[in-house]
Amino acid sequence: MRRRVVVTGLSAITPVGNDLETSWRNIVAGVSGIGPITRFDTTEHATKIAGEVKDFDPEPFVHKKLARRLERFTLYAMACAQMVIKDSGLEITEENAPRIGTLLGCGLGGLETIEESHAKLVNEGPKRISPFFIPVLISNMAPGMVSIDLKTRGPNYVTTSACASGLHGIGTAFSEILLGRVDAMVTGGTESTITPLAIAGFNACKALSTRNDDPTKASRPFDKDRDGFVMGEGCGLLLLEELEHAKARGARIYCELVGFGASSDAFHMTAPPEDGAGMALSMENAMRDAGVQLEEVDSINAHATSTPLNDKSETVALKRVFGEHAKNLHITANKSMTGHLLGAAGGAEAVFSAMTLHHGIVPPTINLETPSEDCDLDYTPQKALEQQMNYVLCNSFGFGGTNASLLFKRYAE
Repeated sequence: MRRRVVVTGLSAITPVGNDLETSWRNIVAGVSGIGPITRFDTTEHATKIAGEVKDFDPEPFVHKKLARRLERFTLYAMACAQMVIKDSGLEITEENAPRIGTLLGCGLGGLETIEESHAKLVNEGPKRISPFFIPVLISNMAPGMVSIDLKTRGPNYVTTSACASGLHGIGTAFSEILLGRVDAMVTGGTESTITPLAIAGFNACKALSTRNDDPTKASRPFDKDRDGFVMGEGCGLLLLEELEHAKARGARIYCELVGFGASSDAFHMTAPPEDGAGMALSMENAMRDAGVQLEEVDSINAHATSTPLNDKSETVALKRVFGEHAKNLHITANKSMTGHLLGAAGGAEAVFSAMTLHHGIVPPTINLETPSEDCDLDYTPQKALEQQMNYVLCNSFGFGGTNASLLFKRYAE
């Protein structure tokens, strides 16, 4: 009998809301957070739209002087961490701090700082580079600052695996609790890279949507007119806790995390194989870890980037794993509303997966007007589904052929 791990806190900062309640309400309602980029002049860029976090004010969470020094991805993480601890009701003390850790996923880190500092180096010389340049840009500054802020003294590190970073972070945090090293972990993903270089780079890969004249319709997973993903930003965090530890303090339990799976495509730098073998293996590993039969899974929170190859491959992988049962799965694509949060995608989508089980609501996949011929499953188009779920599987896949899957279960004693 291994330890049981439950979710006792949730928080989110996304393109559709700066807290959990607002984000979830808009996700269920099918509200898009995609719009014109406001951070920089997009005149020369092929893509001029993104899922920006709107009207975020760090000052309620971080002192103004410190906030000016930190990157957005770290500020989002610190704000979400404070909200997730408040949501969980966990009190962090000197006695329990060594048994509470911080483990976040982040794909790219401080790209904005790199761009701005490089311009300063070229135009003004090396003496103009800030002493905070290196500390601010490194991706592990997010969990580091969260740990400093919350005074947690357990494991403190970051997982970086492209768009699977957040889910790998949660899965690794889950493993830390299972192994008995800690009793609770603040975990999830954070990212903010809506910058000129990032947009130009993904455009060079032909990965981004260029539906600039209709932003809210641009992210359209599984639709035949999809033309690429829309970049987003934000943070999604969970407080994972060992069951008996949670029960001893009377914690409210959203759901249980029962399985983690990971795999490699071993195929290509950026493209998944069309047979979905690596994706399938990740899902199979998560279910095997949990000891759950495929017929027991009710819903899939799909990676579903809105790129032609990814959506097709994920559909093939789902059929490969679930066979005939794939037709019974209620699949959702959160990115149709938030865009692709890159390293934070798994964090936010894990949060929404937990909320799906807690509330019995599968969010819709918006903009799915004419399904692609090779995407023929139930993707919960346009309207949320209210139905009690027992198991929700959440997927994240990334460049480098890296795959991760988490299996959540409706909590029962």
